[in-house]
Amino acid sequence: MSDASINTQAKAAHGDAEFGDYFALLKPRVMSLVVFTAAVGLLAAPGSVHPFVAFCAILFIAVGGGASGALNMWYDADIDRVMARTKKRPIPAGTVSEGEAFAIGIALSGFSVVMLGLAANWVAAALLAFTIFFYVVIYTMWLKRWTPQNIVIGGAAGAFPPMIGWAVVTGGISIESLLMFTLTFMWTPPHFWALCLFMKSDYKDAGVPMLHVTHGRRVTRNHILVYTLLLAVVAIGMAFTGVGGPIYLTTALILNGLFVAGAISIWRRDEEVSEADGYKREKAFFALSLLYLFLHFGAILAEATLAPYGYGGW
Repeated sequence: MSDASINTQAKAAHGDAEFGDYFALLKPRVMSLVVFTAAVGLLAAPGSVHPFVAFCAILFIAVGGGASGALNMWYDADIDRVMARTKKRPIPAGTVSEGEAFAIGIALSGFSVVMLGLAANWVAAALLAFTIFFYVVIYTMWLKRWTPQNIVIGGAAGAFPPMIGWAVVTGGISIESLLMFTLTFMWTPPHFWALCLFMKSDYKDAGVPMLHVTHGRRVTRNHILVYTLLLAVVAIGMAFTGVGGPIYLTTALILNGLFVAGAISIWRRDEEVSEADGYKREKAFFALSLLYLFLHFGAILAEATLAPYGYGGW
């Protein structure tokens, strides 16, 4: 064990952690996206469940997402200490030990899956269990340190929540829930690669084979453009399904026009120009990507909410 790791464990052993440190283990910003997309999947699904069941289901899905975050921080503690973006997380900061993070992650994983099964149904619980397994084992333990396609395949973990929400109501999977999964799945690579481009040498220093580290920044820009174009086809095509409608179509046309324009701007960037100019474009694209997913799912929610009043849907 390295000196840094020993020092971190020693600090955590003194009991310096506060509630906020344990909450940070759950990756609350990621959890908020999980909660929102799962809630949209639940509300857009045909049929209904009792409001208390819906509340409990979303709560347990959030807990499951947080459990995944804690286990990710436990396993990635070594690289989190190296990267500027993550070195202030609870484990590298020395406020929570790796053992505590592991115990919290395992306990919350089991709790969330069992309680979702009891509160809703076991199809939704099985999807939640698979999501946790996929994120922790397939992505964190295997893909992340092995292949530059890590975020492409691993992005599936973040795409399952709307399917889980849908299954809470219907007890199954449908073309609509698969399309919501696909929307998030295709969004993840350009969103994350844009972040990588302006994080400079973080991933290289940590030994993580992200695409820009293994194949260079030009190849990464090419990939961002290709995935953005494919994403636009999926996103706009969803307008003509059961979860779409005129509200969603208008939103999708505007957002995808902006997103494709942003990807082209990044793709056309001359690597010889100042880094400040390039990072400005990449940060703008990354910021737009956050709004992109939120507004697409917001439009799906609007269609589902207004349809009974004759304002949504086709």
